[in-house]
Amino acid sequence: MLRIGLTGGIGAGKSTVSKVLAELGAVIVDADLIAREVVEPGTPGLAALVDRFGEEILTADGALDRPALAARAFADEESRLALNSIVHPLVGARTAETIESAPEDAVLVQDIPLLVEGGMGAAFHLVVVVFVDAEERVQRLVGSRGMPETDARARIAAQADDDQRRAAADVRLDNSRAAGALEPEIRALWAERLVPFESNIRTRTVVRVRPVLAAPNPQWPAQADRLIARLRLACGDRAVRIDHIGSTAVEGLPAKDVIDVQVTVASLDTADELAESLAGAGFPRIEHITADDPKPSYQGGETDPALWGKRIHGGADPGRPVNIHLRVDGWPGQQFALVFRDWLRADTDARAEYLAVKEAAAEKAAGHTDYQDAITAYVDAKTPWFDRAYHRAWEWAEQAGWTA
Repeated sequence: MLRIGLTGGIGAGKSTVSKVLAELGAVIVDADLIAREVVEPGTPGLAALVDRFGEEILTADGALDRPALAARAFADEESRLALNSIVHPLVGARTAETIESAPEDAVLVQDIPLLVEGGMGAAFHLVVVVFVDAEERVQRLVGSRGMPETDARARIAAQADDDQRRAAADVRLDNSRAAGALEPEIRALWAERLVPFESNIRTRTVVRVRPVLAAPNPQWPAQADRLIARLRLACGDRAVRIDHIGSTAVEGLPAKDVIDVQVTVASLDTADELAESLAGAGFPRIEHITADDPKPSYQGGETDPALWGKRIHGGADPGRPVNIHLRVDGWPGQQFALVFRDWLRADTDARAEYLAVKEAAAEKAAGHTDYQDAITAYVDAKTPWFDRAYHRAWEWAEQAGWTA
C-alpha cells in the first residue's frame, strides 16, 4: 500500500486535509483519535497517566481532564517526555493493528502531529505537511478551541518549527487561506500524485521523463536528502554509503528534473537482495539495465568490462522522478560517479563545458517523439565527451588530492 505521513503544527488544520482525503477514498489513521482511545476510562494508558501526573488530571466521572493534563505535561521538558513515553507506545501498537487491517491497494494516510519531532518521515512514501503561520495558529487555538493563549504558545513552542517541517515535507499544503480554499489542491494531489503512486508501487511501474533540461532547483538537495533517508531505511546495513550524484547534486547546473542517488554495496549479489525492499519503498527495479557503459567507450573501458556492472531502480512517485544506481564499492563506475560530481562542483570551466554538451544532447533528443529513442539520442550525444571527461576528472582528482 501507499503510506502517507500527514502532519503539521497544532492548529494548522490537518483534520481538514484528512477529511477530504477520506472522502476521496483514503484510509485514515488518526494519531490524535487513537491517542484518545488508548487513555479512555478503564485503559492501562489512563492508569499510567494518573500514576505519573496524579488524580488531579481526572474529571469527576473518572475520564481524562485534558486541559488539566496539558497544564502539567507541558509545564517542563521532563513532564512532556514522560507523557510521550506513556502515550506513544500505546498509540504505536494500536496504529500497527489498524494498518495491518487495511487493504493492500489502500492509500493509507497516517495523521501524526509529532511526525517531524519523532524523525519518522523516512518510514513513509511521502510526507505531507500542512502549514499555517505560528501567530495565525495561536489565534485559531484561542478562538476556536478556547485555549488560553499562554497554553497555545507553549504547545507551539514544544513542537518542531517551520524550517524543520519544510525540510521534512515532500508536499507542502498552505492552509492559511479561507475555509475551503485548500480543497481543490487536496483533490489534485489525490488524483495526480497519490492514486498513480499507489498504482505504480503495486504494478512496479517506474516513472520516466523525457530528457529536457530544467533550471537549477534549490530544492533538489533537500529532496535528495529525503530520498536518501528512505533508502537508508530500506537498505539497512547492506548499504556501504548513499550519495546524491549527477547534475542535480551540482549547485547552479541545469539538469533533467531527475534526482540521481548512488547506493554503494559490497557486491552485485547484495544489490539483487535489495530489489524487493527497494520496490516496496517505492523504487522498482529497471530490469533491462545491468551495467554502465565502460569509459572510455572506444577502448572498452579502462578495466574489465564486468566491473562496470550495476543495478538500477527508478521511482514510482509521479511527483519526483529518480534514478537509484546500485554500484559495488571500489568499482570504476562507483568511483567515477563521485569524482565526476566533485570535479564539476570544483571546476567552473568543466561545468560550463558539460552544460553545453547537455544542451546539445537535449536538442537532439527533442527531435524524437518516442521516449526510448529520445533517451538514446541524448546519451549518444554525450558519450564522446565523457570519453575525455573520464581522464580529465581523474587528473583533477589526483591534483586536488581527492578522496571518495
